[in-house]
Amino acid sequence: MPSIKPDELEFDDRWILDHRGPRNIVDPGRPYAYLVEPERQHYGEIEDVATVFLSNRECPFHCLMCDLWKNTTEECVPDGSIVSQVEWALSRLSKTKHVKLYNSGSFFDTQAIPRADWSPLAKMLRGYESVVVETHPRTVNEDCVAFSDMLEGILQVAMGLETVDPDVLPRLNKRMDLGHFERATNFLLTAGIGVRAFILLRTPFQNEEEGVEWAQRSIDFAFSIGVECNIVIPTRAGNGAMDWLQAEGHFSPPSVRSLEEALDHGVGSNRGRVFADLWDIEKFFDCPVCGPERAARIRQVNLSQEILPRIGCERCVR
Repeated sequence: MPSIKPDELEFDDRWILDHRGPRNIVDPGRPYAYLVEPERQHYGEIEDVATVFLSNRECPFHCLMCDLWKNTTEECVPDGSIVSQVEWALSRLSKTKHVKLYNSGSFFDTQAIPRADWSPLAKMLRGYESVVVETHPRTVNEDCVAFSDMLEGILQVAMGLETVDPDVLPRLNKRMDLGHFERATNFLLTAGIGVRAFILLRTPFQNEEEGVEWAQRSIDFAFSIGVECNIVIPTRAGNGAMDWLQAEGHFSPPSVRSLEEALDHGVGSNRGRVFADLWDIEKFFDCPVCGPERAARIRQVNLSQEILPRIGCERCVR
């Protein structure tokens, strides 16, 4: 049983930072990762997307569950370094029509992505039909429109909605409420900029059933305000704070079966695209027999955006 009651816990920047381990060493002149993977587009075609994971200064928002700080710098990167990182990665990847620039924080935080890099970056991205960047809802402003206007392709902004659970969202130290997210979404849509949302599956202080329910409600909310694409991310430990919460009995990672339920709910609503994040999916297997089969099914649902027959397993209760 938890030694501390959930309602007695408060999390702020200091507490979260104090529970961290060391960050990884990254080169400000190189992205810390890059890859190409298929993704179903909003018009139905499955096309390759290049994703570049940029090395830059850490996000100023220290969210309770975030582990992206591990691959960030402690100082602002020099002007030109982001352009160099993208150029270096794209020159090593196969040509695609779409690109994602993920930067472990907020693209429109000028301490992370120098504004001087926007114009040369936009010129480099000519020929791409779509560009996806990520940012915190509270950094959404006219800068988004300015960068969008520089691009030849369509801009889509990804933001962390996380959860609409009113007992959890205020405790994630995200410094955001649903009003912030909705206003940011409305602003972007009015400017002709697409929106995708990151949604957590089973946050701290939720059991397995509640985790599925609130992920489904979060998908419904996002679609109701105009979000075109939702990505469901299984919540995980590994950032220090989440490990402490898990040890104290306030958090457990979700099952891959719950990820299936959340994904099927979103896809079945036929209101837009819904993807399940498959990074380190093996960590969420609770059955060695059917786990890989369920992951393969999720991958196919991601691509087809159709609900496929569920996996049967004699070793599982369900």
